[in-house]
Amino acid sequence: METPQQERKMAIPEVHPEHKEYWDATAEGKLLVKQCESCGEYHYYPRVLCPFCMSDKTKWKEAKGTGNIYTFSVMRRAKPAPYAIAYVTLDEGPKMMTNIVDFDLDRIHMNQKVKVVFKQSGDQDNPGPFIPCFTPVKG
Repeated sequence: METPQQERKMAIPEVHPEHKEYWDATAEGKLLVKQCESCGEYHYYPRVLCPFCMSDKTKWKEAKGTGNIYTFSVMRRAKPAPYAIAYVTLDEGPKMMTNIVDFDLDRIHMNQKVKVVFKQSGDQDNPGPFIPCFTPVKG
């Protein structure tokens, strides 16, 4: 039986000019990753230079928004409520650190299939960009 989680406030990230397209896409419910045009590798966290071949020929690509939990940790003593952070291996290949949300924390496990959901950072008085989080795929 799933237990509803109390929502915790997500910190507002710094938005740098080279990542503006990434944060704009999150507002539209899209997860972007970078792909190198020289070597073909996908990478996350998006950066100007490819971490595999150092090429500056990288472009934004919309990710499928699905992957598997590589590893995770549940913060049970957190206030106002417990939460889970994880590394998710995206279907495109890169791993990204994220939050696991909208799911019973006792039922999270490694290799679990997850999909992206977007949560507003900040609060009602000071909203920030949407943050890509993941929730386990039902079924």
